[in-house]
Amino acid sequence: MTDNVDQSDKAAHKTQFAKQFIQVIPHAVELGMELIEIGDGKAEIDMPYDTRFVGDPETGVLHGGAVSALMDTCCGAAAMSHPQATTGTATIDLRIDYMRPATPGQTIRANAICYHMTRSVAFVRATAVDDDDTRPVATATGTFTVEGK
Repeated sequence: MTDNVDQSDKAAHKTQFAKQFIQVIPHAVELGMELIEIGDGKAEIDMPYDTRFVGDPETGVLHGGAVSALMDTCCGAAAMSHPQATTGTATIDLRIDYMRPATPGQTIRANAICYHMTRSVAFVRATAVDDDDTRPVATATGTFTVEGK
């Protein structure tokens, strides 16, 4: 029973660390990212629409760089929260496929899952949607540095 309590405490501590880490990343704060859920190699982050980050003034569509930052942050959070990860992370590689423009005025939500972990690399997939959550705005696959158990 003690092992289960220790593991539960470690998981809770890691989740709290990841939440605090995201809240102090300057670009995440500036972009208004809000951590919705994190744990067990999964993360969900919202980014509200903000006219400061519009890429096309004629259409009001957010710049792809803002979406990219959201996807990268969410993927990193998923990697950090994986049960086998022991420290922070850094992006090794991130591929983003933009499927369609995000609808102006709508919040974008990214969901990421760390689906494989080695001693030093986390493999992550993510999807970003707006209010029409049946059609992705973007998808991503990436690798991130980690120190595993």
